[in-house]
Amino acid sequence: MEEYECAIIGHGAAAFAAALKADEIGIKTVMIGKNETKGTLIGGTCVNVGCVPSKRLITIGNFMDGININRFDGLSYSAKIKNFNEIMRDKESLTSSMRFSKYQKVLAKLKNVKYLNGFASFKDKNTLIVDGHEIRAKKILIATGARASVPQIEGIDSIRYMTNEEALSMKKLPKSIIIVGGRALGLEFAEMFAHFGVKVTLLQRSERLLPNWEPEVSYYIEQYMKEEGVNIITGTEINKVSMINGLVKLSFSAKGSKKEVKAQEILFATGRKPNVEKLNLDRIGVKTDKKGFIKINKYMETSVNGIYAAGDVTGEPMLEALAAAEGNKAAVNAFADKKVWIDFNAIPSAVFTFPEAARVGLTDEEANGKGIKCACQPVMFKDLAKAGIIKDTRGLIKMVINAKTKRILGVEIVGENAADLIHEAVLAVKFKLTIDDIIDTVHMFPTLSEIMKLGALSFYHNVEDLSCCSE
Repeated sequence: MEEYECAIIGHGAAAFAAALKADEIGIKTVMIGKNETKGTLIGGTCVNVGCVPSKRLITIGNFMDGININRFDGLSYSAKIKNFNEIMRDKESLTSSMRFSKYQKVLAKLKNVKYLNGFASFKDKNTLIVDGHEIRAKKILIATGARASVPQIEGIDSIRYMTNEEALSMKKLPKSIIIVGGRALGLEFAEMFAHFGVKVTLLQRSERLLPNWEPEVSYYIEQYMKEEGVNIITGTEINKVSMINGLVKLSFSAKGSKKEVKAQEILFATGRKPNVEKLNLDRIGVKTDKKGFIKINKYMETSVNGIYAAGDVTGEPMLEALAAAEGNKAAVNAFADKKVWIDFNAIPSAVFTFPEAARVGLTDEEANGKGIKCACQPVMFKDLAKAGIIKDTRGLIKMVINAKTKRILGVEIVGENAADLIHEAVLAVKFKLTIDDIIDTVHMFPTLSEIMKLGALSFYHNVEDLSCCSE
């Protein structure tokens, strides 16, 4: 039997952040890899079958689209895919390189951490079984992540379908594809395929895309995607799937009518489920929610004393950076004297469409639901000098503030580089800044980041009547 102070089950963002912190404070630790997400190796979902490979392909698609729309007068140019397999090999080279440099190489330098490549299950609250061997630890962190969840639709077992994992390893582009799901994952893949020249139909169950975002953001994202040729159908209920002459046929209901759509491939972006099946959580009494995600308190501890959980295995929001923050905090709370927690209200999220969408804090509806009398003001990118300069005026910022104190409660942005621009808003929400704090901050001209200042100024002025140098 091997004994450790800390055992970490998992090898993704949350697990690595916890291992780094444990090593830093001198805790003898074992990290146990493998989980139910088929495509993951050391490094977890993000570097293998998530953020890194998807954003590489999205970047290529955006680059092609940027060329093919011929944005600037007096120029003529075009781009097309010469060799799709070479694109995929390049993507694999990137993921392999990052897996080595950011995970394997990092792990090798940790003096207090041992890595085991195997499945772990609980024998009791301090004992794990790994490949038939017992490992004991004073504290245990569960960071096994999550994987794609495919709904049990009639006929699902008789068709071929993809999730994000298969889509990121395909060898040949289809001519047409159906994407089920209109949140971040579905939108990103829909636009990527559209930029690659694939005919895309996207079905969303709710009446609008990104239903938890501001309605203006949902509206404009939908309009921009439709302009790029994506066929978007909202308010749908899927009834059945089948294979007809080598094509996938999906039957669905929308607005009281029964309809169907056919395509070479179908991709499900319908949520994720936790990797908990092999852990034997019932044996030690770790509580989960109705979807199987592990319940934790604000200190990342489960219902069992000394057992912690972090990352996607605990449910939404599922973000790589948040998983890392949770893993770090879990290690601190397990072994340090102080207790730390995360302000989830100041956690940003983004959708890497083109243009991007990003958000932080409360929406207008959420603020009203908390009894806060708020004010909100959408400002379009067309009023931003830099947007005109780069000739891409798509997008908006919507800022939600406390009407009485002028404190910034939430911000959503659609536009070029929105995922980068959101960080000023993150600091504003985190440190309880007001619109006056933003206005009093000198912003570089001409930049896209001035959109934050325009958003703040809009509560005092009609920004269409302001010059570029207004304070």
